[in-house]
Amino acid sequence: MTADTPPAHPAPGRRTILRESGLVVLVSIGASAIWSVISFLRSATAPGGIAAADATLNSSHAPGRPWLDLLVQLTGIALALAPVLLALHLLGAGAARRLGIDGRRPGRDLAAGAGLAAIIGLPGLGVYAAGRALGITAHVTPAALPDVWWAIPVLVLAAAQNAALEEIVGVGYLSTRWREAGWSWRTVIALAALGRGAYHLYQGLGAFVGNVLMGVVFAAWFARTGRALPLVIAHTLIDVVAFVGWALLAERLPGWLG
Repeated sequence: MTADTPPAHPAPGRRTILRESGLVVLVSIGASAIWSVISFLRSATAPGGIAAADATLNSSHAPGRPWLDLLVQLTGIALALAPVLLALHLLGAGAARRLGIDGRRPGRDLAAGAGLAAIIGLPGLGVYAAGRALGITAHVTPAALPDVWWAIPVLVLAAAQNAALEEIVGVGYLSTRWREAGWSWRTVIALAALGRGAYHLYQGLGAFVGNVLMGVVFAAWFARTGRALPLVIAHTLIDVVAFVGWALLAERLPGWLG
């Protein structure tokens, strides 16, 4: 074993792995999925159905009190990263390298992330527009923060937090643990994709389908490369474009995005 090779850590037993991963899911993306399903049912059974629903992301939590709003925004972002730290802790020493978020190849990871963002992001607009036209997707407002100096930095931080949680926990950690439990890559990819779709279901069936497809691509990438950092970069870029782009250009965007 060379000096830069992390020590081998024997995997815990299968039951322990599944119990551990289940608990991590429940305190992170699993909780989001449960609330997302409930939100979908509420919207789908309301007058007008899902087409009349509005899913607003990154909204103000203390209107008229910018300093308190900023505090709430930053606190929410920081606390949402706790499951990421928990997952890395549970994987033990060398977790960053095992998940491919160790920064050993920043140039290649950045290029791969930008490529993945383009592959997923552009068709995603089409999926959203089609879902709206079919009446199966809610109207999504990516950003609704007040016009304050900290709005754009907070939106960028929110994008990075979403990316870290969904890709490090939802793809990297869970794929690693489920493979250690003996599950096939097909099963792991399918579950990761369905989970991603489930916690976006509050946006409607169109968002569910689009995110399942994204989940297949991202989980398959991790299966092939063992690196989650490009996924974090890609997801961050997609969300930054959506959040910041909406905040800056909402009034100029074409009507079919509504």
